[in-house]
Amino acid sequence: MPLQWAIVFFAWGGAVALAAVPRLRTATMLNVGISAVFFLLAVALALQPFAQHGWTHTDALNTPFILVSAFVGLTTSVFSAATLDQEGFDHWRIRAYHAAYQVFMGAQTLALLADNLGVMWVAIEIATLATVSMVGVHRTPAAFEAAWKFFILCGVGIALALFGTIVLYLAAQPLLHEETGLSWAALMGVAARCDPNTLNLAFAFLLLGYGTKAGLVPLHSWLPDAHAEGPVPISAVLSGLLLNAAMLAVLRAKSIVGANPDAIAPGPFLLALGLASVLLASVSLWRRRDVRRFFGWSSIEHMGIVAFAFGLGGAAANLAGLLHLLGHSVIKSAVFFGVGRAAQAKGSQKIADISGLVATHPALGWGLAFAIAGIAGMPPFLLFVSEFRLLTAAAAEAPWLGIALVVGMVMALAALITVLQALCFGPPTPDAAGALDGWREAAAAAPLWLHLAVATLLGLAMPGALGAMLAEAARIIG
Repeated sequence: MPLQWAIVFFAWGGAVALAAVPRLRTATMLNVGISAVFFLLAVALALQPFAQHGWTHTDALNTPFILVSAFVGLTTSVFSAATLDQEGFDHWRIRAYHAAYQVFMGAQTLALLADNLGVMWVAIEIATLATVSMVGVHRTPAAFEAAWKFFILCGVGIALALFGTIVLYLAAQPLLHEETGLSWAALMGVAARCDPNTLNLAFAFLLLGYGTKAGLVPLHSWLPDAHAEGPVPISAVLSGLLLNAAMLAVLRAKSIVGANPDAIAPGPFLLALGLASVLLASVSLWRRRDVRRFFGWSSIEHMGIVAFAFGLGGAAANLAGLLHLLGHSVIKSAVFFGVGRAAQAKGSQKIADISGLVATHPALGWGLAFAIAGIAGMPPFLLFVSEFRLLTAAAAEAPWLGIALVVGMVMALAALITVLQALCFGPPTPDAAGALDGWREAAAAAPLWLHLAVATLLGLAMPGALGAMLAEAARIIG
């Protein structure tokens, strides 16, 4: 079996095994072990030459995100092992949570690997259903509401994406054999000769459909609720992984439509949705009182920045967008590790009830402070590099739009610094629950600090091989 398929079926096999394990301690340890092997398989896949195997392929665009997905999946499983007993799951929910976790990891990876529009659509739908089940696993009224909102809005999005997939297939059908009509690589080869009007229609539906999954305005409102009501570890994989797969689907479609000289340029649509997302999120951040919901809105802002970068286009802006996607995955998951553990310790997700973490929980408080600074775009973290590159490109290509983007980013920055001050350096608030065991507290803090170290390394001294791969990925996007 090719490694591309082996990594997917390994995760799904792990899901079957985890569905049979009712004890929390055993299930969390097994989940960590499966995630560790999954990460090693992803590293092995990245070290192989790029290749295509049936409906899957590796290239410079998806390989970095496969590595990031496996890394975040592993660290989230470690965080789960340390903190999941705080969720109060019975044995059925333990089984459902861990099985859905590995189903999601396999489907997420398949979506990134897919060279087939249909396979990508199915994989993203499986990943969505898995995360819906995890969001609603608490079975409270608020959790059910968030899960249904997630399901309905993303169901609308995936339906639009399916229609766009069909239209894109019809655009290429006269030029391709039936068995290759859904291949991204084959579509790229004939895109310049496809009917431009059909390509325009396909891209509109694909952008709206997968843009819903990516958290872009206007079908974005599922994201803050899903973050606020699901189990604490799920916020990390929602923001760090699912959004990436959806955005890469948009980029694949953009590269095909952009290869046709007579089709409408896809860039302005991404610019519009990206700028709208940044501006709406930057205003909405000032009205949030729930800390996990607050950082859910922050994810909408960052996906807007990414969409703006890819809408601007060109080598510099595309590279900035790719760096921003990677940086957001690593740093936002660190933020959710921090705020999730803080909410557990204080017994509340309200910002007003979580304060003075540096004084009461120094490792957690300082780690969260650095993580929020990183997500705000402060040096030396990777998001500072990506935002600097993007603003430089915007100043050269579209200065007026760049000014609007800066306004939104500054408003978001101010909101983030305000919350950083309140959470980490405000007057200490009492803990509502006893401290975790020593090893559990250390295991809960370790993923946060590890993510900060990775984000710092990528911001200061990115490995040359990864930099070359991202430069090639920027060229693929077009």
